[in-house]
Amino acid sequence: MKRYFPAKDGNQSITPEVANWQYCGLSIFSHFVGAFEIPLELTESNEAALIPLKGRDIKVEIDGVEFHLNGRSGVFEGATDWIYISPGSRVEIEGKGEIEIALATARAEKRFPTVYVIKSELVETRGSGSATREIRPFMHPDNFPNAVKLNAVEVITPDGNTSSYPPHRHDGIGDCPFHNEEIYYFRIGEVDSPHGCSSGFGFHRTYSAPQDSISFDDNISVRDGDIYLVDRGYHGPCTALPGYPMYYLNVLAGPNLERNMGFCDDPTYSHIRQDWTTQTTDPRIPWRISK
Repeated sequence: MKRYFPAKDGNQSITPEVANWQYCGLSIFSHFVGAFEIPLELTESNEAALIPLKGRDIKVEIDGVEFHLNGRSGVFEGATDWIYISPGSRVEIEGKGEIEIALATARAEKRFPTVYVIKSELVETRGSGSATREIRPFMHPDNFPNAVKLNAVEVITPDGNTSSYPPHRHDGIGDCPFHNEEIYYFRIGEVDSPHGCSSGFGFHRTYSAPQDSISFDDNISVRDGDIYLVDRGYHGPCTALPGYPMYYLNVLAGPNLERNMGFCDDPTYSHIRQDWTTQTTDPRIPWRISK
């Protein structure tokens, strides 16, 4: 399976067919002028979340109903408002200036109604010490229940810190009962920049569990705009280099009867969670940039 998709000029679309799996998808739209209609095949049998990554005052028309997204100057500025989109919807986007939109998708057997969701101020600080990071759980099942399969959260890792740690998995293999496909969409910024930069990079690791019949160990550098797919195995850490904070959008979906974002730690490293109790939380979280 191809897991790593480097950033490229133009729009990028990871469908289940491209990923060679069953549920999860992500499309990034950043190169359009004026009005742009999302290809119907991306929403025809999928529920979706339309998430502004960059850009303000974005008009969205869904099946003839108009919505306005406030958006943001970039992913490092803070959370954003977004729209949950019912399967089979026709979607048109119109905006001015530089706009980047994420469309997270999941196969859906039933329908929930399309709904505009205001920006949430709910932010979770996870980890401690050099593993402190910020979670924006805008589409976690606990915070947004009205979806079939789709889950999505945003993560900010301050420069010099590590996230997705301890390594964990949710592949349904062996004794791990949770099963979600997962997509990482990376943006690498500079300190106090609202969005990504071309010079930055970080590191990501995914490796197989002993119970798996397939053996692999991916240790890759990730740059601004890269996508990585996790179909199986332990994933983590994600490491942000000094001077270059890391953002990623996580999109998850799977065959679970009820949506969940459960996981199983690699037992070799699970003691790290206990170590956090004696460490100080990084004061840069909640993350703020200078305006």
